[in-house]
Amino acid sequence: MDDFLAARAQMAMSLGFHIIFSCVGMVMPFLMAFAHWKYLKTNNEVYKGLTKAWSKGVAILFAVGAVSGTMLSFELGLLWPEFMKHAGPIFGMPFSLEGTAFFIEAIAIGFFLYGWDRFNKWFHWFCGFLVGLSGLASGILVVAANAWMNSPAGFDYVDGQYLNIDPIKAMFNEAWFPQALHMTVAAFCATGFAVAGVHAYLIMRKKNVEFHTQAFKIAAGFALIGAFGAPLSGDVAAKSVAERQPIKLAAMEAHFETEKGASFVIGGIPDEEKGEIKYALKIPKVLSFLVANDFDHEVKGLNDFPKDEWPPVPVVHYAFQIMIFFGVVMIIIGTIFLYATYFKKEWLTKNWLLKTFLFATPFGYIALEAGWTVTEVGRQPWIIYGIMRTADAVTPMPGIQYSFYFFTAIFVSLSIIIIFLLRRQIQMVPRLYDPTDVQFNPKNKKS
Repeated sequence: MDDFLAARAQMAMSLGFHIIFSCVGMVMPFLMAFAHWKYLKTNNEVYKGLTKAWSKGVAILFAVGAVSGTMLSFELGLLWPEFMKHAGPIFGMPFSLEGTAFFIEAIAIGFFLYGWDRFNKWFHWFCGFLVGLSGLASGILVVAANAWMNSPAGFDYVDGQYLNIDPIKAMFNEAWFPQALHMTVAAFCATGFAVAGVHAYLIMRKKNVEFHTQAFKIAAGFALIGAFGAPLSGDVAAKSVAERQPIKLAAMEAHFETEKGASFVIGGIPDEEKGEIKYALKIPKVLSFLVANDFDHEVKGLNDFPKDEWPPVPVVHYAFQIMIFFGVVMIIIGTIFLYATYFKKEWLTKNWLLKTFLFATPFGYIALEAGWTVTEVGRQPWIIYGIMRTADAVTPMPGIQYSFYFFTAIFVSLSIIIIFLLRRQIQMVPRLYDPTDVQFNPKNKKS
C-alpha cells in the first residue's frame, strides 16, 4: 500500500467508524428526552426506567464519539498538512463552534445523569433535551466544514494564494444546508431503525416485554420520521449537487452522454472505457425532472469533463444505488408499521413484523455509509473542489501505512468496547431499569 492510498484509506476508515458514533450521539438523546417527557406526563415508571437505561447508552456513546472525533482532528493535520495549512484559517470557525457545542453537551450530560431528584423536574428534562440539541449542532457544524470542501466559498483564489478570507461566508456555503439537512434526517432514520431492531429482538425473547415494547414504539416512530423525510431531503441535496458538482451527479447515475430528457438509472454496471452502462433499468426523462423539475432539461454527461477529473465512477454509482435501495426498503417497512399502528394494531405484536425490524437494524447505517461514500468519493480527485487536488494535499511523511494499521486497531477496539458495554447495559435492564420485572420489584411477583 503506497502512502497516498494509505492516507486515503485511513481517513475513510476513521470517518466510517466516527459517522456511526456521531449519528447515534446526535439522535439517542432525543429518544431519551422523549421517553423522559412521557414519564413526566404519565408518571409511568416504565418510561423512567427506559430514560435511565438510554441515558447510560448516551453517556457511553458520547465518550467514544469524543475519542474518535479527537482522533479525526489529529488525522487531518497528520495526513493532509497542505490542506490544513490553507483551509484551516478559512473553515476553522465551524470547528471552533463545534468545540463549544461539545462542551455544552458534556455539561448537560453531567447535569442529566446526576440530576435525578436534585433539580426541578422540567429543568432536568431540559438538560437531557439540551444534550440532543448540542449534539445535533455539533454534527451540523462538522457537516458545514465538509460542505465547504464540496462548495468552497469565503475567499478569493489568486495565483495560488487564498485571499480576502470571510469565515462566515465559508461556513454558510451553498452546500451546507442541503448536506446538513440530509445528514440529520439520515441520522434519525439510521439510529431509529437500529434501536428499534434491538428492542424488537428483545421483545421476541419474551423478557421485559412491556419495557421493550415501549422502547420499540418510540424508536420506530423516530425511524419513520427519518425514513419518510429522507427522499425529501435527498431531493434537496441532489438538486444542489446537480447545480454545483454536475460531474458528481453524472458519476452517481453513470451518465456518460449529455442529453435532454435524461433517464434515471436503476442498477447497471458502468463501463468507463466504453462510456456506457450495461444491464440497467432506465426510466426515461426522470433524471431531468429530478434535477430541474423539467422533463426536457439537459443533464451533462461525464464525457463533457476532462477524464482526469472523473471520480471513480463504479464506486460512486454503486454506493448511490445501495443508498437508494436501502432507503426504499426502509420506507416500505415504515409504511407497513404506520398502517399497523392505525389500522391493524394486532400486527404490532406479530413476530414477522418484529423480525422485519430486526433484519432492518443495520439498513440505515448501510445507507448512511453509502451516502457518505457518494459525497466523499464523488468529489475526487479534489480535496477542495476545483481548487486543490487530494494528491497535492497528502503528507510527505513516509511509512504512513503504519499509522493506518494503528488507527484501525484503535477503532476496532473502540467498537468492541462499545458492544461489550451496551450488551452489559441491556443485561442490566431487569435489575436496574424495568419496574415491572419481579427481580426489580418483588411486589409484582404473582402469588
